[in-house]
Amino acid sequence: MLGLNRVKKYSLNMGAGQVGAIAFGKGDKPLVLIPGLSLQGVREAGASLAIAYRIFAKDYRVWVFDRKTPADKSCTIQSLADDLALAMATMGIEKACVLGVSMGGMIGQYLAIGYPQLVGKLALGVTASQADPLLAETVARWLQFAEAEDWRALAEDMFARMYSPGYLKKHKLLLPLAIRLAKPADPEQFKILAKACLTVDCYSGLSQIRCPAMVLGGKEDKVLGREASEKIAAKLHCPLWLYPGLGHSAYEEAPDFNKKVLDFFSGSS
Repeated sequence: MLGLNRVKKYSLNMGAGQVGAIAFGKGDKPLVLIPGLSLQGVREAGASLAIAYRIFAKDYRVWVFDRKTPADKSCTIQSLADDLALAMATMGIEKACVLGVSMGGMIGQYLAIGYPQLVGKLALGVTASQADPLLAETVARWLQFAEAEDWRALAEDMFARMYSPGYLKKHKLLLPLAIRLAKPADPEQFKILAKACLTVDCYSGLSQIRCPAMVLGGKEDKVLGREASEKIAAKLHCPLWLYPGLGHSAYEEAPDFNKKVLDFFSGSS
């Protein structure tokens, strides 16, 4: 298993910037994981990502691409999808199984709409197709903390909105340390990408997605609301799984989240 999770790091030149990437797994089928808005870069989180998504390592070559750095100040979810498409083409990746969570799910939708040749199957976790009021309020609050450089308050709000009460109680001894250490590796990059979340507006274009898709969400999502997942699934006429008692971090908390995605990708569900 250790060999399956060995992480290889890449740095791709992308015009005026670079895209960091990691890859792990021994399979011959490509799987592209698109992570959400984070305080940490993909390359720095490579080992933890390989562990978290190790269930895919046997059958897939798993690729995780970071956002371009430095980010364009006016970047949008559409332009981030364009960057990802270029990065995938650079690495020769086509017809991949794509798993996008949160902001990554926003990018995944645009990718499937604009670059159907790159996406074989699409799994969307705790994401949105429009910047509804709850998302706008959440991002505005995070940006307020970021502009004030109050990283402790930002981390506290992110944890409170993302995780279930049970998870917070279980990890109450570790959370204070995580909160104290929480600061974006690149604060300006974080703010630019947070603002980009507010540009998501692909609901009307979802009818152009032709690949098989599935949607997973949390019934208690305090970042986007469960309705965001329901809207996407209804528009795509695809399977929807909502986890009771879980919120925006369902992709981390639900023990069977990755198994459901793996079954969907392998065709066993």
